Amino acid sequence: MSDAFAKAAKLCATLKTWLLNDAYPIWWEVGADHMRGGFYEKIAQDGTPVEAPRRARVQPRQIYAFAAAKALGWDGPADAAVAHGLDFFLGRYLRPDGLVRTLVSPEGEPLDDSVVLYDQAFAIYGLAVAYRLTGEARLRDIAVTLRDALIAERKHPVAGFEEGSPRVTPLLSNPHMHLFEACLEWDEAGGDAQWRVLADEIANLALSRFVDPKSGGVREYYDGDWHAAPGVDGRILEPGHQFEWGWLLMRWGSLAAHPNAIEAALRMIGIGEGPGVDPQRGVAFFSLLDDMTPHDLTARLWAQTERIKAGVLAAELTGDNSWWDMASAGAEGLLKYFDTPVPGLYRDRMQPDGSFVDEPAPASSLYHIVLAIAEFDRAVKTRAG
Repeated sequence: MSDAFAKAAKLCATLKTWLLNDAYPIWWEVGADHMRGGFYEKIAQDGTPVEAPRRARVQPRQIYAFAAAKALGWDGPADAAVAHGLDFFLGRYLRPDGLVRTLVSPEGEPLDDSVVLYDQAFAIYGLAVAYRLTGEARLRDIAVTLRDALIAERKHPVAGFEEGSPRVTPLLSNPHMHLFEACLEWDEAGGDAQWRVLADEIANLALSRFVDPKSGGVREYYDGDWHAAPGVDGRILEPGHQFEWGWLLMRWGSLAAHPNAIEAALRMIGIGEGPGVDPQRGVAFFSLLDDMTPHDLTARLWAQTERIKAGVLAAELTGDNSWWDMASAGAEGLLKYFDTPVPGLYRDRMQPDGSFVDEPAPASSLYHIVLAIAEFDRAVKTRAG
């Protein structure tokens, strides 16, 4: 056993203990709304839930977090938590056309019927993980209806999807990343062949249009023809998204036998891990410009989780132990966000001076945390034999 792997395994165990003993209990006992259904948007740092309108993207993220709980070893009511989330989500967010509205009140009343691409991606993802857990055919059918409605309503004439109908610019890479993830999830869950077709389309769009050919990094904003958006927007690269796209493209490259995708993914990850990490704070910060200079030095929690995922999968695919060091660095960075008055909560934004913004813990981050720990745990167990 290498020293790099041994350190990574120890940090993985630390993260997992925090998740099982502290995070899952509070995010179920306090983070779930046991009176009205669904999940709260945030928990204040004093451990009380925050009343706010509920975004569509948060509910399926919480469904994923609890769908993964039993396999990770949580002895709480994981299945009940998934059912709790599904009941509220399917009952309150589905529009008559099969697409998902973006916002409801805490009571579940519609507040904004807009169709946001990012929300559709997470709805499809949440349905996939719930289907893998329960095998309920209705979840498969709802997801197919949603997908087909999205294709009919928002398909881009070249590839990918529009942000609005009629067209709204800039077009965005990030919702495609989560839709890519959702399609891969359905492909693994035994969905129909169209999921893989759509995953392949998004992967090829990413490699041909999203990636800056000079730097190898994935941009965020595009014009209507999938060229970089004008001005500063078209130059922005997010280190966290280099890790996240890298992880997904490594998965797809292995699945589809595309070594060029893995090569491109490792280049993206190198941007995230190189100029995208602040050596003083030991964390990945929010954004760079395409000349690799910092753009926004705020460091969000979610980027640290993606650093872990990218590191462990790169270690597995390449056999290079230095990637375990990257995963460990990501874990050490993430643990800084868990230093809170109430165990199981976390900080979201680290400022350039290393202090944290004093604000409630967002439920939306739990998905990132759980997925990173699940991937870390899987890789450690696989390596340990």
